[in-house]
Amino acid sequence: MPSHETIDLTTDDAAAKILLNRPEALNAWNEQFGRDLLAAVATVAGDDSIRALMITGAGRGFSSGADLKEQRSEGDRGVPDLSARLKEIYHPIITGLREMPKPVVAAVNGPAVGIGCSLALAADLVVAAESAYFLLAFVNIGLVPDGGSTAFLPARIGYARAAEMAMLGERVPAERALDWGLINRVVPDDDLAGAADALLQLLATGPTSSYAGSKRLLNRRMYAGMAEQLEAEADAQREQGKTQDFIEGVLAFAEKRPPKFTGR
Repeated sequence: MPSHETIDLTTDDAAAKILLNRPEALNAWNEQFGRDLLAAVATVAGDDSIRALMITGAGRGFSSGADLKEQRSEGDRGVPDLSARLKEIYHPIITGLREMPKPVVAAVNGPAVGIGCSLALAADLVVAAESAYFLLAFVNIGLVPDGGSTAFLPARIGYARAAEMAMLGERVPAERALDWGLINRVVPDDDLAGAADALLQLLATGPTSSYAGSKRLLNRRMYAGMAEQLEAEADAQREQGKTQDFIEGVLAFAEKRPPKFTGR
């Protein structure tokens, strides 16, 4: 399978792996990364010979979320429309994973932050290394959760814990994530690759149509309003992108200091 600039897609018989491959940036999402990931997801979804997919990250992290350096550059040219990339690139990725008639495993090898956290939760099964953590960091720069996380979190862990993750913007270590029901399994760091590969091979040689049927029914029950929720997230994010708090949040991040939010 071809490799893209920031994403590697490989196959082993009926099993496919997507490697998020910007390790120097903790696999942060810039525009090229988003487009490469979308192409890889579309390739897997459209290939009937592939029966299961795993997504993992290169280097020390799964994904640190949106590339704030790129967002700051866009902001220098005026107020960025944060909904545009969501609708054009991010939403088709999330929808593609959820609607793909084959199981998807996320092997979370380190931080899963922001849209990186949303990507992990879009999978059907999530296996994490002991050192991994999950973080909805949007609030820390004055934004709201996106990438479908406002649908995934309540479905997985209920309102109370979803609100805690969304509003407090604190790390949820892998063991706590397992205890909450956010993820499926936690394994020692050195065992993650082997455990994830074993699960991928099990799914790739299992009853594919049964998996697809289960996924379709679970989607119908848990995520029937996914398209509308993604649209609502994008609209809310566009409005947040116009606030002074967002500008301050990005500046504070770049300057490595606590933000001084004013509520405007």
